[in-house]
Amino acid sequence: MTKVAIVPGDYAGLQKEVISVVESARRTAARNVNAVMTAAYWEIGRRIVASEQGGQARAGYGQALIARPADDLTRRFGRGFGKANLASMRAFYIAWPETEIFQTVSGKSVASENVQTPSGKSLPPKDVVDAMATAPDHLALATRFTLPWSAYVRLLSVKTAAARAFYETEALREGWSVRQLDRQISSQLYERLALSRNKAALLRKAADVQPGDIMTPEEAIRDPFVLEFLDIRDEYSESDLEAALIQHLADFLLELGDDFAYVGRQRRLRIDDTWFRVDLVFFHRRLKCLVIIDLKVGRFSYADAGQMHLYLNYAREHWMKPGENPPVGLILCAEKGAAEAHYALDNLPNRILAAEYQTVLPDETLIAKELERSRAELERRGMSGEPGEVE
Repeated sequence: MTKVAIVPGDYAGLQKEVISVVESARRTAARNVNAVMTAAYWEIGRRIVASEQGGQARAGYGQALIARPADDLTRRFGRGFGKANLASMRAFYIAWPETEIFQTVSGKSVASENVQTPSGKSLPPKDVVDAMATAPDHLALATRFTLPWSAYVRLLSVKTAAARAFYETEALREGWSVRQLDRQISSQLYERLALSRNKAALLRKAADVQPGDIMTPEEAIRDPFVLEFLDIRDEYSESDLEAALIQHLADFLLELGDDFAYVGRQRRLRIDDTWFRVDLVFFHRRLKCLVIIDLKVGRFSYADAGQMHLYLNYAREHWMKPGENPPVGLILCAEKGAAEAHYALDNLPNRILAAEYQTVLPDETLIAKELERSRAELERRGMSGEPGEVE
């Protein structure tokens, strides 16, 4: 069989075209997933509000309408449908009501005499609502929601409708990523524009792309909201070294005896519109508590301690089971040549319990030495590809 040689110049051109097709397809896929997900969340919010209107005479009906579905949907679909998320969907629908959405989707205006939503905006005709209730057209709605769901969640934190509309319009016009949108809202661009004498110059400066602003299609797909919606696990680290250290630390703790029971890795938690990841979660059988472990590849700082206490407060409220003791935190700092380990015990309710924890938990020096040894061995072997085993 005769082999046909590929001319290098022709191959380079073909390779460039194929790469362009794949990258374009990935961007399109990420946009479509986000748009359909956002449409579904808007539809859920609409139905929650409609049910609230039907039962508004009963005290506590609105709260129950969030709490009960949150429990049922979480059992059915897993993460992504907790009370905070359902509340965001409800707020999303109220902030972007049907009058605005259906004018965009169909190009037709809605009669003003229809039922009023809590925001004071009118609903579309009853036949349209009934049709939506039986068969919502996610693809049609998706054409309206051209920003990712993460962007709408960030926009919901903007209190005034005028400012929210400004940020949405600018994000669409300038093609802002979620990171850019977050930076503009955090820097109060809308308020600064109101005070500025040279608004055009300020807008031009705001449009400048900063390092890290642009999200790759892979990052868009790995957005925690998208992973929840698609029911995909997202246990990964930011670097090979970090991933290898976490794995070796997990193995080391499990080898200390049967007190440590592995619970999870890269456990996600959401506070307001910010996502965090806890590197490792164990359950300590003798102490009957969760052990939250956070790995830092740099030097220990007070900010690390503050973040750990944030994790502990969240774990105590959302992860702790009845009969368990309060969780304890372990901060591991893996700076080269200066590994450290610090237990966070300040959240415990009394000194006796804190003293018991210190007696039972492994010595911090022992963990720090293992961390430093593991890092040195991993760096010696090189971090290309899959990390090797540490003896």
